Amino acid sequence: MKTTTQTPTTERVRMDPLRKTAVVAGILYLVTFVSSIPALFLISPVLNDPHYITGPGADSTVIFGCFLDLVNAVSAVGTAVALFPVVKRQNEGIALGFVTARMFEAAVIVIGVVSLLAVVTLRQKGGADPALVPVGEALVAVRDWTFILGPSLVPGVSGLLLGYLMYRSGLVPRVIPLLGLIGGPLLLSSTISTMFGINQGISLWSGLATLPIFVWELSLGVWMAVKGFKPSPVTAGQVRTA
Repeated sequence: MKTTTQTPTTERVRMDPLRKTAVVAGILYLVTFVSSIPALFLISPVLNDPHYITGPGADSTVIFGCFLDLVNAVSAVGTAVALFPVVKRQNEGIALGFVTARMFEAAVIVIGVVSLLAVVTLRQKGGADPALVPVGEALVAVRDWTFILGPSLVPGVSGLLLGYLMYRSGLVPRVIPLLGLIGGPLLLSSTISTMFGINQGISLWSGLATLPIFVWELSLGVWMAVKGFKPSPVTAGQVRTA
């Protein structure tokens, strides 16, 4: 008697939502890189020229850079929202802290964007009024502090929180979250020393402190987008729920 073996399609279907979660989170992490890095160059005219507010300006370039920063902020929140249902199975309190950190980072980025857009608006309406120069410098100073408190400080915190969750859960190879666990304290120490004037914002120490977090988030995004999550008790629980 001839027998046939059925393909266990049910298990594959059950894994689809988990795989999609990893892909979405990974792509959003990569979007933060694709948007934030060009934005730094596009908004540089208003950051580096104290008289931008009274000069000819490069408004279209700056506005597009601000738009990319907004994309970065939304994507940062998206990474946390996408990962929360999975990583909360490891530790819900720490997972909630990670979501809160990413939301705080996004909110601070938006404040910086609004300050730069205000400079553009004043330049367009104020013409060449020299009295606007101190106002423009003040708005740029607000943006500089938002960069320190948002994209510089918070990734150190979120790197520690998500790094712990990923390391303990085994959702990705442990060498990846290890970079977050190492880079988080380094970035925090560098940023805090910058806040108190001990370290310059652009320095060798700042670059070395930023590198592990940069590699951590990039490698995490690539791994999740390409490979998905590794089998672990966390994913097993997610599949049973599905």
